[in-house]
Amino acid sequence: MSIKSRAGLAGVWFVLVAIAVIGRLWQPTWRGEPLWNVTPMAGVALAAGAVLPNAAVAATVPLAALAISNLVLPGYGSPAMAVIVFAATAWPVLLGRFVRSGKWPAILGGALASSLVFFITTNFACWALSTMYPHTAAGLTECFVAALPFYRWMPVGDLAWTAAIFGGMKVVATVRTTVAAETSPRT
Repeated sequence: MSIKSRAGLAGVWFVLVAIAVIGRLWQPTWRGEPLWNVTPMAGVALAAGAVLPNAAVAATVPLAALAISNLVLPGYGSPAMAVIVFAATAWPVLLGRFVRSGKWPAILGGALASSLVFFITTNFACWALSTMYPHTAAGLTECFVAALPFYRWMPVGDLAWTAAIFGGMKVVATVRTTVAAETSPRT
């Protein structure tokens, strides 16, 4: 998807931030149980990295979405933990450069990598920065095992949201191309 105008880029930025904020605040449930961490954050970050021409600008998409949605969500317990969560949420922007080809294996692989990196970094940080678990190998194992219920639905959510976002972008690009072809002067 190639966007050439500043207005078009700004529109994409605002739409991606809005999707991320709304999707993060909406907590889906299944059979009465919350589906923890089923959010569009990875898909939005991947899309921002794939579509926006500047990685620094693209990184502001998930960072702005976190900042806005955090106004109504609980905090992270410490500034260091907040920095780690923000960094783990923004790093898929870097993967966005690799999914520009639009090939589905790369896009979905990026979503899965995003889930795994977020899980590993944030839970390692929870273990290292808090006193919730002993700072031993057993404590680290206990931390990761305790986090598994929160990770259970994250890859599924990241795959679904990423597929929906990139699928939506492909539909928009197709419609734009069709409309442009039908409205261009014929010679």
